[in-house]
Amino acid sequence: MAELVVRGAPAEYVCRVGVLEELEEKLLLRNIQRVLIVTGVQSWIAAESLFPSFHTVESRRITYNGECTLEEMDRLANVAHAFQADAIIGVGGGKVLDVVKGACHQLGRKSILIPTLASNCAPWTPLSVIYTEDGQMTHYDIYPSSVDLLLVEPQILISAPVSMLIAGIGDTLAKWVEADVLICQLPHLSLPVKIAHDTAKLCADEMFAHGEAAIKASKEKQVHDSFIRIVETIIMLGGMVGGYGDQYGRIAGAHSIHNGLTVVPEAHSILHGDKVAYGILVQLTLEGKSDEVARYISFYERLGLPKSLQDMKIANKWIKKIAEQTTRTNESIHLMKDGGVTAEEVTSAILALESSI
Repeated sequence: MAELVVRGAPAEYVCRVGVLEELEEKLLLRNIQRVLIVTGVQSWIAAESLFPSFHTVESRRITYNGECTLEEMDRLANVAHAFQADAIIGVGGGKVLDVVKGACHQLGRKSILIPTLASNCAPWTPLSVIYTEDGQMTHYDIYPSSVDLLLVEPQILISAPVSMLIAGIGDTLAKWVEADVLICQLPHLSLPVKIAHDTAKLCADEMFAHGEAAIKASKEKQVHDSFIRIVETIIMLGGMVGGYGDQYGRIAGAHSIHNGLTVVPEAHSILHGDKVAYGILVQLTLEGKSDEVARYISFYERLGLPKSLQDMKIANKWIKKIAEQTTRTNESIHLMKDGGVTAEEVTSAILALESSI
């Protein structure tokens, strides 16, 4: 087994209604006197009413350019440096938080993250997914330092579009499917890998048990236990899988299918978690797990996750290109088995899945 690096958690994590009222106090405890606040347009609309005014800490707020690119990380790092910021606060969805983590890594500054969506585990993980300016994923970077402070305000998340929560459920279901195919190949499990495996299973269990109730709560804009459980499963448990399992708890086939879909122009507007959810079905098909495919499809139907290319309004003419992009040399789908996975195998799995829906 390859050597693991465990980055299990942010230095501090709080998920509680009203937690942002403590933000300035938590900054001052860290000797943070000046902060650059980075957010998106819609992110700030969602968070502004609950974001506190600072009395001692000096701040400047800017809007990111809408994509997590290396160039945008450079720009934000330069702005933070010129402002002499002690830390950068990211307020937004996964791309905002990822670009902030990258800028903080460049500068050696602390990262404070406040998610406005429960759509993935980006708030928890010391990792950024990097895209081109036109939205095509290129790679991801893992940082040596974890997030310093993660504050989750459920009142912000409950106001987000229901579609984002559904996508978050899809992305988090992949934690189990992808970690399991990787970890089951190991002859012996170290304790961190066992934690990752058990946590990944808990991710799926929580989704099947509470996902529908959480979506109902989101539609009704009512914060209750099921909603909190799903939010924490997406952000905390989802992040722990990769945090403890390292390369054995990150990505395999489902995320490679997501990456393959990025070659389709029509797919750029489809939420990350929705594409990953479809990737789960393709991966399970590749594994020959027809019973699991049927179970997930039934669950997807109740939640509104896509079960097919047709559901995503992607024409079958793209299947070959999707399969080729999915099976590029460095893609994680090749970790599923010795010898890797071919584009022909992915094409066959997609066609089999499409014909079964």
